[in-house]
Amino acid sequence: MSISLLAFELTETNREWLIHKPLSIVSYVVVAVVLRFVLHKLIDRMTLPRDPGLPPKRSILRPLQDRAGKPLGDPAARERRAQRAQTIGSVFKSGVSIILLTWVVLQTLDTLGFNVAPFIASAGIAGVALGFGAQNLVRDFISGMFMLLEDQYGVGDVVDVGDAIGTVESVGLRVTTIRDIDGTLWYCRNGEILRVGNMSQGHAVAVVDVPVAPTANVDRAQQVAFRAVLDTVEREDIAPFVLEKPELLGVNSVTAGAVTLRMTVRVRAGKQWAVRRALTGAVLEAFDSSGIESPSLMLAPVAGS
Repeated sequence: MSISLLAFELTETNREWLIHKPLSIVSYVVVAVVLRFVLHKLIDRMTLPRDPGLPPKRSILRPLQDRAGKPLGDPAARERRAQRAQTIGSVFKSGVSIILLTWVVLQTLDTLGFNVAPFIASAGIAGVALGFGAQNLVRDFISGMFMLLEDQYGVGDVVDVGDAIGTVESVGLRVTTIRDIDGTLWYCRNGEILRVGNMSQGHAVAVVDVPVAPTANVDRAQQVAFRAVLDTVEREDIAPFVLEKPELLGVNSVTAGAVTLRMTVRVRAGKQWAVRRALTGAVLEAFDSSGIESPSLMLAPVAGS
């Protein structure tokens, strides 16, 4: 028997293993690679903008965007949207890759003649065990996903999450990092964040509390303070942040040592602290120039005197 005839007989005899099964496996791999490429491109199209300065036209994030009250061209708002889109897009891409890889592995095992039912059952049991063992990790990921989708906060926002108050530096699926006023960087697990106070969305209110002496003329003090506030909000460095006319609320509290007057003004989100400092300084200067008495500082007696 010639070598060529022997090769022909072996090929005919083992045609299923030498041709059909390899071709089936290769076809599964090709289909998975093509699907992965197409779906990743679709996810990029849905989440990432074509122009870095603009939001995606048909983004799944579009209905949830622009809650920060910032213009589309604002650098902080642009960075915020870009990070949200990148994080959510990466999650979807990872999910697509894992699903396709699992499908290819199961189809390959089935083609090779293995019974995939025990593998599926084992994977289900392992998934349940992993879910119980890593439930905190799963909760962090789910909470992080909803935080991103609902746009509860973003990079650059000043937030209060309970144990940490400061500026958000990064938002991930598991951990959010917050830099407080002392420079400490807090790593907050998303699953442990029960409530979020965002001071950088929409608008803010600058609350100005100024004390005067109980013996001072309160009506005159209010007039002087309100006039100083009105003049200050018209300054070139303050006016762009002010959204509405200031409001004089009057006497806010009375103690044995001081009467506290309160005024408020609606400002752009994140600018309430700068506006409040400017208004407080202007009111104190107006009090000093108008002769409005300030509360007396009660000094504790020095030991041995």
